[in-house]
Amino acid sequence: MKPIKRAIAYVIYNNDHSKILIVQRPHDDENLPDVWGLPAGSVKDDESLEECLIRSGREKLGVELKLVNLIGKNNIERKNYILHMDDYEAKIISGEPKVPQQIQGITQYQQWKWGVSSDLRDAANKGSLCSQIYLSSVNKR
Repeated sequence: MKPIKRAIAYVIYNNDHSKILIVQRPHDDENLPDVWGLPAGSVKDDESLEECLIRSGREKLGVELKLVNLIGKNNIERKNYILHMDDYEAKIISGEPKVPQQIQGITQYQQWKWGVSSDLRDAANKGSLCSQIYLSSVNKR
């Protein structure tokens, strides 16, 4: 039986909700090298989903986030584990996004930009579960 890995992804809208914050994964990413997708974080054993969201926003984007609501959730089988993913809408309550952050040992992004949902199609087609969940929620898959 494969171990279960819990993760969250977060959708951050710009002020008029016309765009979403997307990030480019690193060249050496295990599953999705150089792909543009949603920011995400792995949930630690002693952490709630909201605590993970707040920590991940700080460690990966350099911002303070507030959880807004659940967008959707799903599972996918990876080579060495089963991924349980929850997508949340989040809001930046302080700071400006900046990548990469100077924190070792976690996935750091190469770039970020304001994008649109169709920018996530490539990631979804390559197996990005968080992108698949979000696109299903906006019916643009």
